[in-house]
Amino acid sequence: MTRRRIAAANWKMNTTPGEGAALATQLAEATFDSEMIVAVPATHLDRIGQVFKNQQNIKLAAQNVWYEPKGAYTGEISTAMLLDCGVSYVLVGHSERRQIFGEDSDLLVKKMNAAFEAGLDVIYCCGEPLDARDANQQQYYVNGQLTRELATLPFEYLDRLIIAYEPIWAIGTGRTASPEQAQEMHASIRLFLETTFGAVTAQKTPILYGGSVKPANAKMIFAQADVDGGLVGGASLQSDSFVEIANSFSS
Repeated sequence: MTRRRIAAANWKMNTTPGEGAALATQLAEATFDSEMIVAVPATHLDRIGQVFKNQQNIKLAAQNVWYEPKGAYTGEISTAMLLDCGVSYVLVGHSERRQIFGEDSDLLVKKMNAAFEAGLDVIYCCGEPLDARDANQQQYYVNGQLTRELATLPFEYLDRLIIAYEPIWAIGTGRTASPEQAQEMHASIRLFLETTFGAVTAQKTPILYGGSVKPANAKMIFAQADVDGGLVGGASLQSDSFVEIANSFSS
């Protein structure tokens, strides 16, 4: 079974709306041989949604969502707001949301279910911190996240799920998991999917690598059997480098 090849960008809290629109326009004019998903700050969504409106291979993603449809939730953003801006995907479970903002498994499950119910697809992030990696407990740690946060998802949502494995110790540190380390964890995640949801779901679910992906290492990482692309941070802030990453898949 041939799985989707995906280059996903996470701009985090970078660029102004004007800078983001210029970068999005450059991406819309580029040539690449994979799917591209771009997660931008909330202030940019409506403007960049217009840039990507007629693009077939570029989709817009939000970096956050709240699980209630409306109400007194100052600073939050609802699924209806995202859909009105042309959003197709939402990130859930990113390590920065977990660590800095204290988002726990119960909240992440609510967010995912709300997104799926509204018609949004989800890029679900998981990954281990340095102490778990150093203790050789990375598979145990990530399997715990998957068990708490994915195992109860309704089966009908699984076709709209993308998983991003992000080794926390390799985000923004300049350290990168070796291709072999990435493959080992991706294979472990795929085994969890097979055990929990069956072989068909396991084989068709895209799993992205999200730890300091750059043009220099993307081709080696994407060549691994269970790596279906990347969730790219800093290197996605320059169109040339991100397009090069998006063209790093083996033929």
